[in-house]
Amino acid sequence: MTRTLENQIAIVTGGAQGLGQAISLRLAREGCHVVVADMKEEAAQATVAEIAKTTDRRAFALKTDVTQEAQVRALFDRAVETFKQVDIVVANAGILIAEPIAEADAEKWRAVMNANLFGNFLTMKHACRVMKPQRRGVIIQINSKSGKKGSAANSAYAASKFGGIGLVQSVALEMAPHGIRCNAICPGNLLDSPLWADPNNGLFVQYLRAGKVPGAKTIEDVRQAYVNQVPMKKGCTYDDVCDAVVFLASDAASYITGIALSVTGGQEMN
Repeated sequence: MTRTLENQIAIVTGGAQGLGQAISLRLAREGCHVVVADMKEEAAQATVAEIAKTTDRRAFALKTDVTQEAQVRALFDRAVETFKQVDIVVANAGILIAEPIAEADAEKWRAVMNANLFGNFLTMKHACRVMKPQRRGVIIQINSKSGKKGSAANSAYAASKFGGIGLVQSVALEMAPHGIRCNAICPGNLLDSPLWADPNNGLFVQYLRAGKVPGAKTIEDVRQAYVNQVPMKKGCTYDDVCDAVVFLASDAASYITGIALSVTGGQEMN
């Protein structure tokens, strides 16, 4: 059977763990050779090992801080040196620090913007640098439903994600004449992922501490409040997001650029 993305070259930032790891593995199963970029080098190498174990695709890991342009440039140069081209870039790296606005730490707020927005800018800049001479390429930003609707006690994250959609639309307009498409995916709440469920610093814990869910006394109260917001009454999964990534990267989406695709079970319909 022909795989959807056979022999394409993909770079995934933040690809070592969680959703990024799931995207890296799914792209390999769809036929891509994959570059796993992440600050956590050991975890990135483990993801590469899993790709080698479960597929016949090539992969390598490179320690990359997406807020440092020299490192982002080196990432793309290494990918081209190894594979001669870059077909798909998934800008997934990012952080989330939830705090009430009146007590928010200014440097933490700045760090979220730096990773989520400036890091996306650097990733897209160098993706376009490589893709323009090719006259083809697909850039996919992993955004959030918080990029379409404000988020109480979470202003830095929402601001970075709103800005991310503006960046996607701008890149899509500029790069369309060069055969490059740029889209965003806005997942709903990945309630069963470590991002949410980590007992020490997951979002359930952060949101409970921040008082983001009025009246919530326990982590389970916070979880149920978020389930209740979804018309389909379930959280988003890694597979839901990966399905959208594969679609937007494929020829089936060849006439789609500049969109922010909601994958939210109906929670966000814009």
